[in-house]
Amino acid sequence: MLYLWVKALHIVSMVCWFAGLFYLPRLFVYHSMSEDAVSRERFVVMERKLYRAIMGPAMIATLIFGIWMLILAPGFLKQGWLHAKLTLVFLLIGYHHVCGAQVKRFARGENGRSHVFYRWFNEIPVVILLAVVILVIVKPF
Repeated sequence: MLYLWVKALHIVSMVCWFAGLFYLPRLFVYHSMSEDAVSRERFVVMERKLYRAIMGPAMIATLIFGIWMLILAPGFLKQGWLHAKLTLVFLLIGYHHVCGAQVKRFARGENGRSHVFYRWFNEIPVVILLAVVILVIVKPF
């Protein structure tokens, strides 16, 4: 029963994390298109609050509950699908930190990328989410 509670909390925290991973790059799109100082400052505040107050805690909670599930059910570590999922989670953590670095660049006024770049950049977590869900549900290997 404990495992199911931990799994539910893992899923809720993962959904919160992905909400931020989907929205923050969308803010980057709009920020890179903004032309006035008031708009740019508003985006700096929104990006910082989203990254620090929502995405960071949600990522940490996702990792804590995921590790807790592995402690409760260590047999999953012998299955190939979990190794693939953990690799994708590792990449997602890297993506999260790249987003954080970009938040800092925007705050310093040093963005050198166009809104088109961020539109493509925004698709990375979509692909990872799709792959993770397929791995967890289908367990292809």
